[in-house]
Amino acid sequence: MVGLTAALASQNAHKAQELERLLPGWTIEPLGSDAYPPEEGATYYENARGKARFGLTVAPLGLWVIGEDSGIEVAALGGRPGIQSARFGGDDPVARLLAELGETEDRRARYVSELVALAPDGREFHGTGILEGRIAESPAGSEGFGYDPIFIPKDEQRTVAELGNAWKAENSHRARAAQALLEAVRGY
Repeated sequence: MVGLTAALASQNAHKAQELERLLPGWTIEPLGSDAYPPEEGATYYENARGKARFGLTVAPLGLWVIGEDSGIEVAALGGRPGIQSARFGGDDPVARLLAELGETEDRRARYVSELVALAPDGREFHGTGILEGRIAESPAGSEGFGYDPIFIPKDEQRTVAELGNAWKAENSHRARAAQALLEAVRGY
């Protein structure tokens, strides 16, 4: 859809810029609000949908609103941190994750992203993206953010932070969710 303007139900300008690159033809602006509801959903979808629904109540009329939730799930930690990824470990979630894993041999992990877009008429569309991989022994690389310095995608030998932002724009969990969202919206 060319020329679509949407508000991202988040104050994260970096995430809005990333989504704008992933959704060609869309203009994405972060939706400022001091009153975002807490993430209380049991799934990424519930949290993303809650953000989008809230955003629809405060966004200017006629705008699409996008809610996003994502996280990292580590097999040896029973899927944690999962939907708590953004709040896991305070200022240094990477260090906490590595500390909790310790010398564990099973380092399987996956990134998950869920996007929910609400049209101005309230119609809902969503896309899910998953990137399988494993957790590195120590951080490496300087691009990306969050857990990227320790996440090695399947069939790769370097972390997402080493592979870089160009690789991430094509292959990340959020890129995959954006592609699924574009497919869902096609024909609207």
